[in-house]
Parts: sequence; structure tokens; C-alpha cells
Amino acid sequence: MKTISNFGIFTILFVSSLTIMVGTVIAPSLSGIVEHKNLGFSASWLITLPSLGVVLFAPIIGRLLNTLGTLKLLQLGLVPYAILGVIGAYITNDYLLIIDRILLGGATVAVQVSITAYIADFFTGEARIKMIAWQGMAIELGGVVFLTLGGILGELHWQFPFYIYLIAFLCLFLATFTLPKSKHILRAKTKDLTTDNKSKPKVRLIFIASLLAMMLFFVGFVTLPLYLPQSYGFSESQTGYVMAFISVIAIITASQMPKMVKTFGDGNTVALGFLFFMLGYLVLATTLSLPFLIVTIILIGIGFGFTIPLLNHMMLEVSSLHNQGKNLGLFSMAVFGGQFLSTFIEYVSNNYTAIYGVSVGLALIIGTVLYVMFQKVAKQ
Repeated sequence: MKTISNFGIFTILFVSSLTIMVGTVIAPSLSGIVEHKNLGFSASWLITLPSLGVVLFAPIIGRLLNTLGTLKLLQLGLVPYAILGVIGAYITNDYLLIIDRILLGGATVAVQVSITAYIADFFTGEARIKMIAWQGMAIELGGVVFLTLGGILGELHWQFPFYIYLIAFLCLFLATFTLPKSKHILRAKTKDLTTDNKSKPKVRLIFIASLLAMMLFFVGFVTLPLYLPQSYGFSESQTGYVMAFISVIAIITASQMPKMVKTFGDGNTVALGFLFFMLGYLVLATTLSLPFLIVTIILIGIGFGFTIPLLNHMMLEVSSLHNQGKNLGLFSMAVFGGQFLSTFIEYVSNNYTAIYGVSVGLALIIGTVLYVMFQKVAKQ
């Protein structure tokens, strides 16, 4: 297999950043979109409908991975990603807009599964966990850049943030000319199949943990764009800066994730991430001042850094080449399914304090149960 250049590594990380922006890039300008689009559904659905699309299309994409290979699947995902993303600014019919956002999720899961499988093809052992950590950092750095840019463009015109999706065409160009082809070949050996059966309990646990971690993380992303202007009087750009700062903290935390795993173990580190989610929403539910808002951002960012990038690596580690496509599809379903589930937190109450209070309770219960479950699986 060809070695991958530093430019190729940059391309992998750049492409990875597209997965975070699929919904969040328009989040800072959500209030402006509500003003100009006569939506017949909750505005937060514009952020989370792509997540539903990921859940619906992930099983199909997982199977296509072994048929098309990583690079071809990536290329086929980037084109509709760009087109479906930008045309959302011009669709006025509610039903067509919903379909567009769901299909955008289908393109997103093709990008996510293929680029993560590509990493698995070229990296192993400690190099892989470092690359996955870098990928997590790149995803959150994309969040910083795209959320900030989305907020600035949203102040100029509510449609402008949708044009950011066209970056996928640049990613397509880079992927075509900087990434060597990988030999992603299905080898269904008896030994692999036996290993697959033994790893099923941990795969299920990682799936559940990923689903719930992203659900809790995304509670902030679907509520803050409306909560901050209402409670703090923030503008679109200021909201974008706050949400981008969460991503900055997540980047710093993800960079330390390999060290945390060496010290505490993977399951304990994931449980610790839920503790930080709990503390973050506790501060948000009980205070209303800018200094404590900064504390909330730091805590939630740490929670993300200790969960999603690590769970991504854990899913790769328990996968064989035989079931890698299926398991990565499951991981995508969990991550984006969690994003979609976060939408329903709005039905808890019209009071944001109550919403964040419920999030505190959920984080505490989930973190405790996962700690026990990871301990149990580790002994098997």
C-alpha cells in the first residue's frame, strides 16, 4: 500500500470537518432564517434533519463501503453534499426542504464512513488512535471556523451561510489528487467471524454511548442559538463565537484524549465525559451571567472531547475488515441519531432552565450506568 503524504493527512482532516458543519453551519443565523422563511415546523429541525438522514442511510452506506471502496464512496458523497446543502437556502416548500435536509444527511454519512474507514486502512495501533484524535480535533476546528463564519455571513444575509456547503467541492478536488487509493478488500475469514461475534456486546455498548453522548452535547447546539439572543441579547455573530468556543475546548480536550486513555482506560474516560456534560448543564441551569456561561462552554467542550472521538476509535478497534463498514455505519447512526434526538428536548418545557435541568439528570444517570457497563464488558 502507498504511504500517505502530509498533504494527504491534511485532506483527511479537512474532509472530516465537513461532518460537524452539516447542521451547525446555519445554527448562528437560525433566528434570521426563522424571520425570512415561513417554516411550518420547528426551526431547530433544520439543524437536526440531516442527522435523521444519516440514521436512515447509514445501513446502506455501510454495505456500499465494501462494494465501492473508501475513496470512490467519499467522492460520490461529496458532490451531493455540496449541492443539497446550498439549495436549502432557496427551497420555499416545507416538504421539499425537509427532503433536502434528510438527503443531505445521506451524503454526510457517505463522507463520514468512507473517511474513517480510509484512516483505518492506512493507520494501525497508536498511530491510529492519534489520527482519530486528530480527526476529532479537525472536526471541532471545523466547528470553530464554520460556526464563526456562519455567524458573520448570517449577519450580512440569512442565505449566505448555506454557501459554505460548497467547500465540499474543494474537498473533492483535494481527495482526488492527494489521497492514494486504498485496498479496502472484504476478507470474510472464519477467525474474523468468530471475533465479530465476541465483539458484539462492546459494539452495542459503544453504539449506545455514542448515541447518548451526542444527544447531550447537541442539546446545547439546538437551544443556544435561541437561548443566547433571548437571555443575553447576543447577535448572530456573538452566538457563533460562543458555540465556536465550545469547539475550541473540544479540540484541546481531544488532543489529550490518548493520554487520558492510557491513564484511566477507555470506558472510564467516556464515563468521565458524561460527568463534564452534567456539570456544564448544571451551571447553565442555575446561573445567568457571562463568566458562568464561559464555565459552561468549557465543561461541555471537555465532555465532547472525552466521548465522541474516543468512541470512534473504540468502534474501529473492535471491528474487523469484515464488519468495519457495518460498524462504522452504526457509529454514524449513533452520532447523528443523537443529534436528531436532541431536537425533542424542546418538548420537555418552554423553560430553558427546566430543559438544562433534565439534561443534568440524564447525564448523571447515563454516565453512571455506562461506567458500570464498561467495567462489565472489560471483564468478559
